[in-house]
Amino acid sequence: MKNFESQPLLLLLMVTLAITKHPNGSHTLRYVYTLLSWPGPLEPQLIFLGYVDDTQIMRFNSISENLGVESRAPWMYETEAFWEKTTDNVLREHYILKEIMRSVLHIYNYSIIGYHTIQKTYGCQVMHRHYFSHGFFKLAFNLHDYITLNEDLKTWRGVGKAGEMLKETWEKIKYANQVKSFLQITCVNLLHRFLAFGKKSLLRTDTPKIHMTYKIRPDRKITLRCWAFNFYPPEITLTWQRDGSNQTQDMEVIETRPSGDGTFQKWAAVVVSTGEEHIYTCHVNHEGLSEPITIRWTKHEPPEPTIPFLAIVIALVLGALLMGSVMTFLIWKRRTRGKKGAGS
Repeated sequence: MKNFESQPLLLLLMVTLAITKHPNGSHTLRYVYTLLSWPGPLEPQLIFLGYVDDTQIMRFNSISENLGVESRAPWMYETEAFWEKTTDNVLREHYILKEIMRSVLHIYNYSIIGYHTIQKTYGCQVMHRHYFSHGFFKLAFNLHDYITLNEDLKTWRGVGKAGEMLKETWEKIKYANQVKSFLQITCVNLLHRFLAFGKKSLLRTDTPKIHMTYKIRPDRKITLRCWAFNFYPPEITLTWQRDGSNQTQDMEVIETRPSGDGTFQKWAAVVVSTGEEHIYTCHVNHEGLSEPITIRWTKHEPPEPTIPFLAIVIALVLGALLMGSVMTFLIWKRRTRGKKGAGS
C-alpha cells in the first residue's frame, strides 16, 4: 500500500499557493473541499475554502471550536441566514465526501483509518460584462484517481478505479444536470453578489511599476530582465522585442507571483550579445495602464536585484513551515484525543 502521510500537507499547500488563471477582466468563484483521514478512530476532517479570484472569502474546519462557516473578507456583508445555510451545505458535503471515501477505500481495500485525502473543487467564471464563461468541477482521491466534468458540462471523465466508479454512479443519477444548473445559475448569481460587496478591493486596478535590470553571464553575454511590480489584477503581459520583432521563443518568463501585500509581480528575461542591449525593448500591457509601456535598457538602470525574488521564496518557505507545524500539531492532537477515547 502507498504511504499518503504527506498528502494532506501537500494538498493544503497547493490550495494556499495556487493562483487562479483567468483572462483579462474575468472573475472566478471557486470552492475547495479537502477531506483528510488520519490514523485513529476519529472522523475524517473537512477543510472548506471559498475564493473570489485569488481572495479567500470564507472557510470551515470541522475540528474547529466554532462549527460554522466563517467570513474571511471584511467586505462579506452577508446575513446570518446566509452563513447558516452555507454551513448546512458544507456539513451535508462533509457527509457525502465521507461516504465517497468509504466506497473508494472499499474498492482499493485500504484501511479506513489510514492517511487518505479527497479534494473536490468546483466553480464558475464570468467575463467582462459578468456573463457566464465556463464552469469547472473536479474530485480527486489521494492525488491520483479523479473525476472531472468535461467542458460541455454534460459528460464526465473518470481516471482510475475511483474515477470510473463515480462516473458510472453519477451518470445513472444524471448528476451532471444538477452541477450544470448550479454552475451556470447559482454560482454566477453568488459571484455577482460577492463582486458587488467587494468591488473596492476586487475590481480595483493597481498600476504596475516597471524597470529593467542586467546581469553579465559567465559566457560574457547579458541577461536583460524586465520587471513588473505592485500590480493588480494579476493578469499582465510582458514581451521582449528585438528591432521590433517579438522574441517569445527566446525569452524566459515566470508565472505571476503574489507580493504578499495583495499585489503581484512578474518578470521576463532574454539573453543578448554584448553591445546589442540597445536593440531590445520590453513591452508591458496591463489593465491599470492607459496604453502599453515600452522600455529599453540604459546604463543608468540598477544591477539586477535578487531581494524581491528571494523575499518570495523565503515567504513561501516560511509559509510551508508554518503550515507543516500546524498540520503536525493537528496530527498530534488527534492522536492524543484518539488515545484518550480508546482508554475511556
